Amino acid sequence: MSLSTDIENLRQSIEELFDRNPSSYSDEEKKLFIDFRDLLNHGAVRSAEPDPSEPTGWRVNAWVKKGILLGFRMGAVVELASAAGEAQFFDKSTYPLKQFTLDNKVRIVPGGSSVRDGCYVGRGVTCMPPMYINAGAYVDDGTMVDSHALIGSCAQIGRNCHISAASQIGGVLEPVGALPVIIEDEVLVGGNCGVYEGTVVKRRAVLGSGTILNRSTPVYDLIRNTVHRAGDGVPLLIPEDAVIVPGSRKVTSGPGAEWGISLYTPVIVKYRDSTTETKIQLEDLLR
Repeated sequence: MSLSTDIENLRQSIEELFDRNPSSYSDEEKKLFIDFRDLLNHGAVRSAEPDPSEPTGWRVNAWVKKGILLGFRMGAVVELASAAGEAQFFDKSTYPLKQFTLDNKVRIVPGGSSVRDGCYVGRGVTCMPPMYINAGAYVDDGTMVDSHALIGSCAQIGRNCHISAASQIGGVLEPVGALPVIIEDEVLVGGNCGVYEGTVVKRRAVLGSGTILNRSTPVYDLIRNTVHRAGDGVPLLIPEDAVIVPGSRKVTSGPGAEWGISLYTPVIVKYRDSTTETKIQLEDLLR
């Protein structure tokens, strides 16, 4: 039987069990989740995957989100020891700390990082302490997750990205049909950035420090003279190579105008070029 056939059978079983929502789970049903979690760990299934036929270039796999949620339903809160045995955690038994070996080729610098089981962490990923990767996330090869950065549940991070210090990549686990946050290949997310609510950041974009992206805030493109917005069922989509910095725009009516108030807005000030490459190439020295 092929892997695709096995996964299709697993999908049907996950969806049936999710919809049935029993009050307790059999050993066979618990094993079903363990098999599913193993596929998450190896990147064989993911909550969203590239699909050129979709307007965003990505397709949601709602059944995978259902499988992740099943883990929370099944698990009981238990005491979990850290790898070093020096700290205690109290969490769902179905989502312990992810186990790594040298064969994974992942660099985990000492200092208090946590990676939850049920996520994919590719070869050559660097984890700078303290950082956190949640269940259901997908972090592809060569990416750096810097200090105090968060990769939320189901977030999809591409190859050779830099998620800088204190940046928050929000996860979208529910509703199950909603696209999670997508960060495509070779994206630089500057320090203290936040990317939320299913935003899609296309490849090679650069987010300047402090940039916040979500469904509520439009992005003003000064180069292409357009405004990028999320719509009904459509996430905010950041173009390839866009360089975004935090900006502001005046309130033009009502008390806000009288008081001289400005609102935060992200602004595309250029598209990636040779000058941008020179400014960011030093990151390779840290990997």
